[in-house]
Amino acid sequence: MNDITLPNKRPGGRSAQVQALVRTALEELVAEQGRERVTVPALAERAGVSASSIYRRWGDLQGLLAETATHRLDPNRPLPNTGTLRQDLEAWARELIGHLAKPCNTSLLKAAAALANGDSDTDCLRNRRKEALALVEQAHARGERAPEPQQVIDHLIAPIVFRLVFGGDPVKPELAGRLVDELFALSSS
Repeated sequence: MNDITLPNKRPGGRSAQVQALVRTALEELVAEQGRERVTVPALAERAGVSASSIYRRWGDLQGLLAETATHRLDPNRPLPNTGTLRQDLEAWARELIGHLAKPCNTSLLKAAAALANGDSDTDCLRNRRKEALALVEQAHARGERAPEPQQVIDHLIAPIVFRLVFGGDPVKPELAGRLVDELFALSSS
C-alpha cells in the first residue's frame, strides 16, 4: 500500500509572513520616529526584508502606509445589524472611532492622508463607501428611509477622519451618536 505524503503547507506562506513583518516594522517606526522620518530602507532593515520586497509588494511608501492604515479594520467583518439604521450607524461609527483613534492608527491615518494625491480613492475611503452602501441597503430592506450612502460618508465618516487627522478636540466614541443625530436631522429636512 502506497501512502501519499502531502507537503506541509505553511500557514499564510512566506508572502503573508513578509507582509506581517513589514506592517509591524512600519507601525513601530511611525510610533517611534514619526511618519516623516520613515524610509523604505529603514523599514526594510527593521523588518529584516529587502527593500525590493517592499517596492514589489506596495510600490512605494505611500501605498504601504495607506494599506497599513486600513489593514486592521477588515472590510469583510460583519457590519452592525441592530434593527434600525440609526443604531447601526452609531455602532459602526463607534467601531471606527475606537479603531482609528488608537495612537498608532491615528499616526498611520495622518501619514496616509498627507501622502494621498486626491486623484483616486484610498482603500480606506473605498471600504467605508462599501460599508455605508451595505448599511443603507440593509435599512431599505427593512423598509426604513435612509440617507444616501454619500451623505453617510460626508456627515458621519468625514468629520471623524477630519478630527483625527487635523486634531482639535479628542475623538471619543460619544461623537458617533451626535454625528448620527445630525445626519438624520439633515436627511429629514
